[in-house]
Amino acid sequence: MSSSIQQTALHTIQLEAQSVAELAAFINADFEKAVNTVQSCKGRLVISGIGKSAIVAQKIVSTLNSTGTAALFMHAADAIHGDLGMVQQEDIVMIISKSGESPEIKVLVPLIKNFGNILISMSGNTQSFLAKEADIFLNTTVSKEACPNNLAPTSSTTAQMVMGDALAVCLMQLKGFTGQDFAKYHPGGNLGKRLYLRVADLYTSNATPRVLATTSLKEVIVEITEKRLGVTAVTDTDNHVIGIITDGDLRRMLERSDNIQSIRAMDILSAHPKTVSPSLLAVEALDVLRFNDISQLIVAENGQYLGILHIHDLVREGIV
Repeated sequence: MSSSIQQTALHTIQLEAQSVAELAAFINADFEKAVNTVQSCKGRLVISGIGKSAIVAQKIVSTLNSTGTAALFMHAADAIHGDLGMVQQEDIVMIISKSGESPEIKVLVPLIKNFGNILISMSGNTQSFLAKEADIFLNTTVSKEACPNNLAPTSSTTAQMVMGDALAVCLMQLKGFTGQDFAKYHPGGNLGKRLYLRVADLYTSNATPRVLATTSLKEVIVEITEKRLGVTAVTDTDNHVIGIITDGDLRRMLERSDNIQSIRAMDILSAHPKTVSPSLLAVEALDVLRFNDISQLIVAENGQYLGILHIHDLVREGIV
């Protein structure tokens, strides 16, 4: 039974992968025209469909909106019962339908044409009403559904989604859409944090352990203990960073020294510590921590000590 299940799953994946591969033959002048038309649109791309194609349309709309192309979903059945009012004069309409012959589609298409909006169709039937009436036709024909009865939309909806992704990615490239642009549309969640969260957003909630080079060992220990970051910066009287002392430095010093009464911060500090600017992205600070196999970084600007960034700050925000 397990072997049969695995074989069915593999066969499904193979059929859908084949359907995606076959799309390469349909990336043609019409596809390029669709991309350029949407890119130059002064309105929005309104995408419609019915059944499973409507769900695919919603996914494409979501992808486009998050990558800088204004898009709107309109269910084909709702469109002919009032929602058609959401289509504005400068909008482009794209209708998705495997057959291109659904009754709702046949009612909707002439209405769109009468409005004068450019109509893009995405269909798996090149001879369908939808394909013939559209200004631009995107072909998503599949040789076979993954469904054993060749009925349930499986390969065809996969092909539709991939064609939608191809459209979105081409538009991103034309617009010069960057990671910084992406961050503006994804401020929430861990993904957004990796794109916009900076060191300045994290370290200011921490204590600011600091000692002078002449500070006694006892005072260094007290400072590290009280500030609870396992580290203290060592600065001069003008607050310029000259070194760092970690609790590991303290342990190593105690292992090799019998007389600790005369020890000062200058005797155990590590000079030229790793520092980061407050404007650095948090994810880039994480790279510095990992590359150097350390847990804390001094935050400084123009040599001036500002605070400590701890690996726990990044863990707490989900950056790690």
